[in-house]
Amino acid sequence: MSEQKPGSPESAEASGPPADAPPNPQSPSPSPGQASPGQASPVTETAAPRPPAPQPGPYAAQGVEPPATPAYLHAQRQRAQGAQGAQQTWQPGRPWQPPVKRPGATAKLRPAAPPLIPLAVLWAVLATAVLSALLLGDGLGVNLLIVAVPATLAAAFAALAAGRRLRPWTATWAVGGLALLAVPALLDAGWPTFLAVVSAFALGSLALHGSRSWLGVLMGSVGTLDSVVPGIRWGWRGVRERADDSRGRWGTVVRTSAVAVGLLVVFGTLFASADANFADLLGRLTPDVSIVDGPLRTFLFLVGLVGALAAARTAAAPVRWDGLTVKPGKPRGRTEWALPLIVLDLLFAAFIALQLVVLLGGYDKVHEQTGLTHADYARQGFWQLLWATLLTLLVIALALRWAPRGGNRDRTLVRSVLGTLCVLTLVVVASALRRMDLYVDEYGLTRLRISVAAMELWLGVVLVLILAAGVFGARFLPRAIAVSAAAAVLAFGLISPDAVVAQQNVQRFEDDRTSIDIDYLKDLSADAVPALDKLPEPQRSCALRVIQGELRGSDSPWYATSWSEARAEEILRKRPANTDRRTCYGLGTDGVREGERDGYEQDHDDYDPY
Repeated sequence: MSEQKPGSPESAEASGPPADAPPNPQSPSPSPGQASPGQASPVTETAAPRPPAPQPGPYAAQGVEPPATPAYLHAQRQRAQGAQGAQQTWQPGRPWQPPVKRPGATAKLRPAAPPLIPLAVLWAVLATAVLSALLLGDGLGVNLLIVAVPATLAAAFAALAAGRRLRPWTATWAVGGLALLAVPALLDAGWPTFLAVVSAFALGSLALHGSRSWLGVLMGSVGTLDSVVPGIRWGWRGVRERADDSRGRWGTVVRTSAVAVGLLVVFGTLFASADANFADLLGRLTPDVSIVDGPLRTFLFLVGLVGALAAARTAAAPVRWDGLTVKPGKPRGRTEWALPLIVLDLLFAAFIALQLVVLLGGYDKVHEQTGLTHADYARQGFWQLLWATLLTLLVIALALRWAPRGGNRDRTLVRSVLGTLCVLTLVVVASALRRMDLYVDEYGLTRLRISVAAMELWLGVVLVLILAAGVFGARFLPRAIAVSAAAAVLAFGLISPDAVVAQQNVQRFEDDRTSIDIDYLKDLSADAVPALDKLPEPQRSCALRVIQGELRGSDSPWYATSWSEARAEEILRKRPANTDRRTCYGLGTDGVREGERDGYEQDHDDYDPY
């Protein structure tokens, strides 16, 4: 046993007062070798080992105190650590620690990272990218549906690997999206094709997310864009890990693919040079790829690759957009809530009473009082009624947010007031459609007129769905409205709007032989060719001359040619448009020669706002 030396730290700590006792300068310190009260003698018992003394900090040599941590900074970092769940402890002597990263606003909506990307997903993604580069550079047609097939398979393989099951609504969204992609394969018109492609993307994104609520359906329709960057990282990590594990197999795949491509090129060239028909068939089936198109093809390859990876990543680990909630509004009192809506119902009822009088044959009286013709009366009010329908839907949404929610009586009040408003608005929709019908009878059908009429009709469907939700419950209302919108876009594309426009104008010309707007009809797409082919000469050739020139100047392959274009080419091949431009110019803007008007005078204003 060694004896503690006087003045050592151990001797001072053993003989000193307790840490929480006040200092006493008059208390005598024990002499060397003498144990303090309550402590065993060092001769008879060994002292317990004590921790080493703390090392002096960098400020000890200078004889100054270390700077104290600011209180606000200390509290801020404590809150950040608590929010993140970190187990780190705050060190008072280090005020400038790295900032703690707080979780994002959508962190609670994101699931755990998906497993390693399956090999089947990688092959489907690669097929999507290659088909995009080869087929999408020549236009849109059935090629868009062909490219969507491997992308759908990539998402399906990723979902199965992650343990997700196919649900009825998921199948509904997926089938609807693929059906919408059939519109570019059928029609030549660009505007219904654009609507169909955008709607197909929205339905595909909903199929990957499986959202149910209002915000879930809204965000889920574009939520795949949120997986673009995570999808690239997920795919790169999978390729890198699989390449490290199977270097030899990748070499085998490359050699096998090179041999197969070489055999196809050699024997395909020989057979093409031996038979002209086979060469023509091979030329039609094979995409025309040149060096000039290199940048475009590379861009399309990247778009297909990134899009398929984003779809697969979303299918494996979708963001749960249903977790986004909107705090309901403060319930209002019955009188405060119901009185403005009842006044609005009365206003709607008064307007509708007048509309019923007009619809039942009161146009003569309206003409006597205002001097407006049927067409002018229809043109004057259609747009106002369309905006009234849209604003009514907004009023219903806001009224439901602040509706009283006290019990069955409040529920009955809400259903009665809003149900009455929906029924009255349906009559307004019918009045607007009737006005458009009268206007079309007078001036003819155009693309804009058929579009706004279709939109008004869909708004009526939305009102019917709201009425049904008031009776059977609003659980399926967000998804039902989304389905109705997609069905409306699909139906709008399948009826071929350009063909309907051409058919209506041709029928008007055949009925009265007064006028037809050749300048407008000649700018329609190839969808209108079957209807315009029924016109007499020279109106027929003047209406088809521009479309015929576009079809002859087009060299689109089979996968970028729609069914309407193929049908129009066949019609114009049998009966080409041979009238020259001078003859068409002599017809005038109304498609009738100056000497063939039979005393017809234009009795309506040429002004047409839509």
